[in-house]
Amino acid sequence: MSKKKYYIVWKGIEPGIYDSWTECKRQIDGFEGALYKSFDTKETAEEAYSKGPWEYIGNKKNTVPLTSGFIRDSLAVDAACSGNPGKMEYRGVYVGTGREIFRIGPYEQGTNNIGEFLAIVHGLALLKKQDRNIPIYSDSMNAMLWVKNKKCRTKLKPGEANMPVFDLIARAEQWLQNNSYKTTILKWETEKWGEIPADFGRK
Repeated sequence: MSKKKYYIVWKGIEPGIYDSWTECKRQIDGFEGALYKSFDTKETAEEAYSKGPWEYIGNKKNTVPLTSGFIRDSLAVDAACSGNPGKMEYRGVYVGTGREIFRIGPYEQGTNNIGEFLAIVHGLALLKKQDRNIPIYSDSMNAMLWVKNKKCRTKLKPGEANMPVFDLIARAEQWLQNNSYKTTILKWETEKWGEIPADFGRK
């Protein structure tokens, strides 16, 4: 009798943990860039699912390898927004291990571009506080430009529901005006390397 396995689908039709290859296969068949892997126990599968795929990506069975070329000793940031505007959140992930370093939100009535901007500034402030000289990856040219210009150029109008978002924007802009930093901000090349490690996997 074959040993029972558990299958993680980090990125597929319906991400989750499955206890049969048949169910796992249904979630990844025809799904471009699917991320999945098998584990021998439910406990290790649950732990791996919570950490995300990036610690397990490589030349291993049932994984999708990332193309080399990016810097593993780096911080990747990304945002997610359900609707435009909608519930917005952002996070930072250490690329080398896939460990989540920070997650902020969700906030009502934000946008993805705002989240991307805030994520970069949050990363800059955190790395400066920790005196760490590693680059930040973002997949948003808009956000990178906004950070360079020290101004969030959103077209979103402030209102009662999104006042916390605009408070974060004001604080981020103030930090950029009052602080210098040596951190390099780099563009994550999605076409070469797949989704950025901080991606929320909700596309």
